[in-house]
Parts: sequence; structure tokens; C-alpha cells
Amino acid sequence: MDVIRETWLVFRHNVRILLRQKVGILFGVMQPLLYLVLFGPLFATIGTWETLVPGLLVQVSLLSAGMAGFGIVFDLRSGVLERLRVTPAHRVALLLGRVLGSSLILLIQSVLLIALGYAFGLRAPLPGVLAGLAIMALLGVSLAALSNAIALTLDPDLFAPVVSTVVVPLILLSGAFLPMSMAPAWLDAVSRATPFRHVVEAVRDLFAGHYATAAVGVGVGVALALSAVCVAVGTRVFNRANA
Repeated sequence: MDVIRETWLVFRHNVRILLRQKVGILFGVMQPLLYLVLFGPLFATIGTWETLVPGLLVQVSLLSAGMAGFGIVFDLRSGVLERLRVTPAHRVALLLGRVLGSSLILLIQSVLLIALGYAFGLRAPLPGVLAGLAIMALLGVSLAALSNAIALTLDPDLFAPVVSTVVVPLILLSGAFLPMSMAPAWLDAVSRATPFRHVVEAVRDLFAGHYATAAVGVGVGVALALSAVCVAVGTRVFNRANA
């Protein structure tokens, strides 16, 4: 119970800090919003909004939760992490509080993107949208935990360039903008090796109103497995850094 209470306290503290940074929340979703507004109408001539918006949601997750490690970088430079080393709080609570806070911010950004999508022509059923948001929450936990672990492992000055460089090919390989079934066989195979491809396809099925499909099952399984692995890795790195 102590771990749950400590996680809640850290989560509440981090959410308060994050919600004060309203410009940062908007900035994290700005690029996908621009794709929605400027690329969406063009894409709608050959595809559907139910295909594009799920891809943009994964883009948001990589640009938002995937950059959550910036908080750790700031704490390292300001000495906050040094003070955490002497706190009696459980290390897993310190990590989970941060991770869940980042996941909540991702959900807020996702809702904003979906709301604008409806204004442009998205017609996804509510159950599919809610199920898709649940998958996004899992993805947010995964990426935030991994991002924090990377921030603790790398030199603070290297975090931004390294993560930014990795994020772009992951977005492209996920099929966020165009279904990867249109890609050459070798590129399609590389795409299938990334977890984000399966998440995109699952959310696309859900937004189309198809719930009991193989793609949804695989996507949910991948999201759950990725969350478990990333939280385990993040906790191990966090414990080692704060030993």
C-alpha cells in the first residue's frame, strides 16, 4: 500500500507541474495537429480520416511520452535527482509516478487531436475511440518509462539529439502516414519488427468499428508486453541510478 500511496503522491506532484506548462502540452501535439490540418485534407482524397488519425496518435506518443526523459535531464542538472537518493520513498513509486503523469498528458493531447479530427471528418465510433485511447495510455507508459531510462543512461547533452534521431524513423516505419502494406516487401518486413506498426493497425481497426480482429489482438498484446518490458527496464535503471 505504501508503494501505491507514494506513486499517487509523485503522480499528483508531476501532473501539477506538467499542467502548468500549457504551452509545452500544446507544443508536444503541434506537429501532428499540423499534419492533420495541412496533410489530412489531401490524404482524405485517397484514404479516410479513420486511417490517418490513429497514425497521428502514435506520432503524438513518440513526440510526447517518448520525450518524457527531458524531465529527468532537468532534475539531473538542477540537483533534484541527488535529493531523491536520500528519500525513503520506494524507487518504483518515484518512476511510476513520473511515467503515469506523462501518460496522462499524452491522453490529453490525444483527445485534443481526436476532437479536431472529428471537426475535419473523422467518424470513428465512441467505443472504438475509447479502446484506442486505452491502448495509447499503455503506449504512453511504455515510452515514458523507456525515455526516463535512456535519459539516466546517456550523457544529458546527448539525450535530445539521440532520441530525436530515433523517433523520426520509428514514426515512418509505424505506417503513421500511409499503410505499410503499400511499401516494398523489405520495408514492410522492417516495419513489422517495430511494435508501433502493430499499435497503429490495432487502433485503425478500432476506429473503423472492427473490434474482434487479429490486428486488434496483436496490437493489444504488443502494447501490454511493451509496457511490462519498458517499466521493468526503467525500474532497474532508476534503482541503479538512485542507489
